[in-house]
Amino acid sequence: MAEPKDMSAALARFKDGAPANPRNYPDLHEHVLALARENLLVVVDEPINKDTEMHPLVRWQYRGGIPEPERKAFLFTQPTDSKGRKFDISVLVAGLAANRAVYQTGFGKPLEDIGRIWVEAIAKPITPTLVENAPCHDVVIVGDELDQDGNSLDGLPVPISTPGWDNGPYLSAGHYITKDPDTGVQNVGNYRGQLKAPRRLGMNPSVELRAGIYAHWLKYKALGRPMPCAVVIGCPPAVSYAAVQKMPEHLDEVAVAGALAGGPINVVRCKTVDLVVPAESEIVIEGFINTETLEPEAPFGESHGYVNLQEYNAFMDVTAITRRKHPILTSFISQVTPSESSVIRKVAMEPVFFNHLRNALGIKGVKRVSMHEPLTSLYAVIAIQVERGMIETEIWRALYGASSLHRFAGKWIIAIDEDIDPENADALFWAMSYRCQPQYDMKVLDHKDPGHGPRGPRDNGESAAVLINATLKGTFAPVALPKREFMENAKAIWERLGLPALKPESPWHGYDLGYWPPHLEKQAKMATDGDYFMIGTEIAGQRRADVEMNQPLEREGG
Repeated sequence: MAEPKDMSAALARFKDGAPANPRNYPDLHEHVLALARENLLVVVDEPINKDTEMHPLVRWQYRGGIPEPERKAFLFTQPTDSKGRKFDISVLVAGLAANRAVYQTGFGKPLEDIGRIWVEAIAKPITPTLVENAPCHDVVIVGDELDQDGNSLDGLPVPISTPGWDNGPYLSAGHYITKDPDTGVQNVGNYRGQLKAPRRLGMNPSVELRAGIYAHWLKYKALGRPMPCAVVIGCPPAVSYAAVQKMPEHLDEVAVAGALAGGPINVVRCKTVDLVVPAESEIVIEGFINTETLEPEAPFGESHGYVNLQEYNAFMDVTAITRRKHPILTSFISQVTPSESSVIRKVAMEPVFFNHLRNALGIKGVKRVSMHEPLTSLYAVIAIQVERGMIETEIWRALYGASSLHRFAGKWIIAIDEDIDPENADALFWAMSYRCQPQYDMKVLDHKDPGHGPRGPRDNGESAAVLINATLKGTFAPVALPKREFMENAKAIWERLGLPALKPESPWHGYDLGYWPPHLEKQAKMATDGDYFMIGTEIAGQRRADVEMNQPLEREGG
């Protein structure tokens, strides 16, 4: 990809000098500078509208025929919005996993060692180090100061991820930190967060995955108290890599991040809630999540490739915003895969599955586990490569083992020989067609969790796992990509910036698949016009106390 002629001036603000506290891991500023040195960063040092242009521009490197090794991180130094507001915070998109080289730069270890290090880190986490002074407290805004224009959520340049469908800006790389009121163990999870008002932030805890934050919310609800929460937007890469992974509930993801980094992560106490956050965080939103009432949240283009329609979800009242000097707000590029979010999950998830089969279950004939990425978002299709001549009982044990590791992962699990490339879907179909007799080589396991994605119309969306031994087989919400006009506009900007020639790959824009009510079309239009806080006012009037978390407001399709 072409680079701006001189990035030195645009990046100078991120050279902060010596770290405030001893550490042996890079913060986000240092990571961005490392990406620039490795020619893995595109700096866009001109005004770009975060509501209509930013994500569509980066999206083109995933839908425009750009090979994975040529994809890069994007740093926007002059974000604006549809109302003409200018922001003094830079935005990093695809900055943690635009491709494997970007991931490796943030991880700080060779790619071939990443799988082993992940397994060891989960087994032996390192307790964080509590410090008194932290870069994330360079600027502290609390109390009535939050009500001043631009001092709260309205001062954060959060992009609209899928303009034309989303009803406002959503945090896509917001790391929600909560604490179990019984054990005191903190949980860090990455969830979307809707900007609903200057001091009100929505959330979606992914109830179907039994996220730690939801378990905490239920406990605080039983206590009749709001739940303290801190949302980190931008932090040392090791913390972000840990935050997006699925781990046992007893583990503190910051401790796992320390093991990934090879030393403890510095943490500092929040200003208004009883939690600790990474000291080198870029931006921290503090507040309390309401446990009495829920309110509408979404639509939002999700990583399973469809727009997630409205549900009842919790919301957080903001009590403080702290940040470092010259902060960088991170935003994951997600939705239709491949994407940044699929790369960041794939690099760590495949080794976890492989370790489970090879070491936890002792199936030594397993050679490789590959999770299919394009369009399927990793969790649907899993290929298990086994050595030639592996006895059939061990092949089936591997298939059953993979199906049970995560209750939401593995709808199609296929065992293949070593000569079949698991990254090549055509090769998988070839093996299934000519090395498999379905009446003998296929089993269906009922009662699989529906997981992440549109739910089918029967059995409350309950799914199943199809196991295939292939060694020698309604209407939906819109496609979660920006609407055509936004992608075409971004394409014109892309070409004006002199970036590589695009080769659009279908689908390269979002389109209606039969269910898109007029009121959601209206909200999406208001969002791209910059009127999303008006939507927040409207949906605040729809609060209810008689609904469950994640209860849809309307049908999602079948």
